[in-house]
Amino acid sequence: MPKTVQVLFEKDIPCRLRDGVTLYGNVYRPDEEGNYPVLLTRHPYNKNLADFSHRYVDPFRLAAEGFVVIIQDVRGRFSSEGEFIPFIHEAEDGYDAVEWAANLPYSNGNVGMFGLSYYGFTQLFAAAESPPSLKAIFPAQTGSSLKEDMLFRQGALEYGLFATWMLDSVAPDLIRRHRPEEYSRARKEIESSLHHINDSFHHVPLSEWPPLMNHVPAQILYQQFITQEISDGANGKANVKHRLSSLKLPAYHLAGWYDCFLGSTLENYQEMCKAGEEQRLIIGPWGHGDFSAVQGERFFGGHAAGDWMDQERDITSLHLNWFEKWLKKTDSVLVEDGAPVQLFVMGINEWREEWEWPLARTDFIPYYLHSDGKAGSESGTLSTVKPLIEPSDHFFYDPSHPVPTVGGNGLFYNGENAGPCDQNVVEEREDVLVYTSEAMKEAMEVTGPIEVVLWASTDAISTDFTAKLVDVCPDGKAYNLTEGIIRGEPFYERETEGTCYQLDLWATSNVFLPGHSIRLEISSSSFPRYDVNPNTGKTTIDSKEMFPANQVIYHDRYRPSHILLPVVPT
Repeated sequence: MPKTVQVLFEKDIPCRLRDGVTLYGNVYRPDEEGNYPVLLTRHPYNKNLADFSHRYVDPFRLAAEGFVVIIQDVRGRFSSEGEFIPFIHEAEDGYDAVEWAANLPYSNGNVGMFGLSYYGFTQLFAAAESPPSLKAIFPAQTGSSLKEDMLFRQGALEYGLFATWMLDSVAPDLIRRHRPEEYSRARKEIESSLHHINDSFHHVPLSEWPPLMNHVPAQILYQQFITQEISDGANGKANVKHRLSSLKLPAYHLAGWYDCFLGSTLENYQEMCKAGEEQRLIIGPWGHGDFSAVQGERFFGGHAAGDWMDQERDITSLHLNWFEKWLKKTDSVLVEDGAPVQLFVMGINEWREEWEWPLARTDFIPYYLHSDGKAGSESGTLSTVKPLIEPSDHFFYDPSHPVPTVGGNGLFYNGENAGPCDQNVVEEREDVLVYTSEAMKEAMEVTGPIEVVLWASTDAISTDFTAKLVDVCPDGKAYNLTEGIIRGEPFYERETEGTCYQLDLWATSNVFLPGHSIRLEISSSSFPRYDVNPNTGKTTIDSKEMFPANQVIYHDRYRPSHILLPVVPT
């Protein structure tokens, strides 16, 4: 019979920082005498709530396998003392918390860190300070720079993500701490605002967003971030991106094809590989913090779920194997055997091991835009044939009537409007240009980073361009795979020959099956995932004024707009 293991749970264990502030954490540990490695996670979402203390990793299983698990409220949140300024204190506080954990009476001196999203940022920020007791980390779906990975993407504000996060995750505890007499009323107002959040997104200027205007502590913090008074923080305290390549620390990176931090998680892996320590990467067909087999409108098979990968392992077991190797110094066959990269290939819905990212055997093949100059749904084509003389395509972009976000890598309330969704409604709009390949005669795998090289012009002072890669099924359903946006720098002399824009669509892994087609959508907005560009040289953060723009897309011999696809030979 299996051995019965007792797990001891201790609540609100104090951790005193160098400046005298005390943080509090909950501890799960084996109820037996001895010294054990510590697994620490730090976050601002209340360590006492099961959704945030357990998430996708089971602390009881970790403790039963001989680890001390500590889940800590960061500075200024819930039980912990101090003032909460998101991200700014996490490097120094993380260093102190690691060394405190290493010196607990039941610790063996070896510490690992784990966690998703903000919990991932706290790992990388702490790791950049090089605490001597930190031996390995497991950062999931996260970034390394507040400004570049959470606030902005190629110049556009990640509006839906940031506004939802501020209202849902940050505001309630700020109000409870600073305006306790208002908390009961404010909590009800915030709940109501969250249920009607999509209606409020259209308000301009964004700096006066109604759901937060009556809640002073949250309002002030929101405005400071959105106007970039706080971006990467004083002395770059919320940006360690430039330090990752020299960070000598084993790390297991977890990503999702439909996660809002997909791009930064892949970048974290690639940069940390340069330091020479072992790095591992797993990419599932998942959304942000959502590891189910159903994403958006698609089912990827039960074996795609994070709690039943290939019907034999789960995410907690990945953590156990990883930390046993680095914190217990035991030989872990599951970690040492096999390739360092595990990815889920959509279309054929299979897990596969690889030896690097991007894949060395990839052929980067340009698929060029073609059309007869008539904009509209399915008017354009994609092919590997380079264009010669072709008319340009035109569309009218009205920022007061933006293209709606339908699925994708965004982060919205309760995980709504995420993942793969049929794009047919969007593609019927006159301000969305659609370019589609012929139906595949043979299966074609596209796995790796995706880039769109777009030659375009506008009659506006400044504007945006968006691009979306889509898998079109034989029945006409069109499922988004990945997308991107770029905000052009303002110019005050109209250019007529076109500007070359390079849009980073992050990455995907998908097999376009026989009968399926490759599609590229081009437009100028995806709202409310991103703030709309008012075409004035300003932004809707602090301006209400908007003007429509006439957009031109070129695809000819001298301006060959194309999408660069990472095709994997079969």
